[in-house]
Amino acid sequence: MAALATLGGDGLAQPSQWIAEAREAGSMTPARALTLLEQALAVDAQSYEANWRAAVALVDLGLETPDSVKSPARDSLFRRAEQHARLAIAADSNRVEGHFVLGMALGRVALTQGKKDRVKYAKEIFEAANRALAIAPQHDGAHHILALWHAEAMRTSGFNRFMAKNLLGGKILSQASWARAIEHLETAVAIDPTRIFHRLDLARVYVDRKRYSAARRHLNAIAELPNRVAQDAQYRLEAARLLESIASRRDASGDSAAS
Repeated sequence: MAALATLGGDGLAQPSQWIAEAREAGSMTPARALTLLEQALAVDAQSYEANWRAAVALVDLGLETPDSVKSPARDSLFRRAEQHARLAIAADSNRVEGHFVLGMALGRVALTQGKKDRVKYAKEIFEAANRALAIAPQHDGAHHILALWHAEAMRTSGFNRFMAKNLLGGKILSQASWARAIEHLETAVAIDPTRIFHRLDLARVYVDRKRYSAARRHLNAIAELPNRVAQDAQYRLEAARLLESIASRRDASGDSAAS
């Protein structure tokens, strides 16, 4: 049911109405949420909530186009998300959502770049996620961002990581580890176990580490979880494909029951 309208003295809708309706539309209908938030921002461009929610909606819309597809339109959505995240932080740097969505938006922007250009985003993504956790240590989304930061760095070949750390100014990448990637994703799952993408990305990291039985546990669990964001149906398909691809694989230890 739509939120009740908040009307000004002239009987016209106010930004709080549109933000409330966007909050209700949420991540299941990001296009609708973005339209409402843009209406609110047309009246109050510095609104903290409207800006961070617009950043989330823009990232969600960008995710409708896979990273493997060259898409200037998608890349533009991610850059707009970054802009709104920065506006949210400018409005209030003491709240968690702005830092979280900046890390999320920058992470998506970085993935649209070549390996060399990604390095320049590493420090700011790392700092944004850690600022979010300093404000809200149990923020599952910030743990997820940090986990992917560690995982993407470790997935880079040893030579490219050496180049990034020593020649491209990416020395912060020396902090990356598989253990930290797993730790942060396991924390995200523990905080919010019904988020499909937490379990999917944790399973992917387990597969990277040849811990197939642990990956299977999370991929099997996904089948029982509800859709909570617009991309969950796609995540569910990706989980099923990954589960099929590792069905007969044994853990690196040789014990298929090990986790």
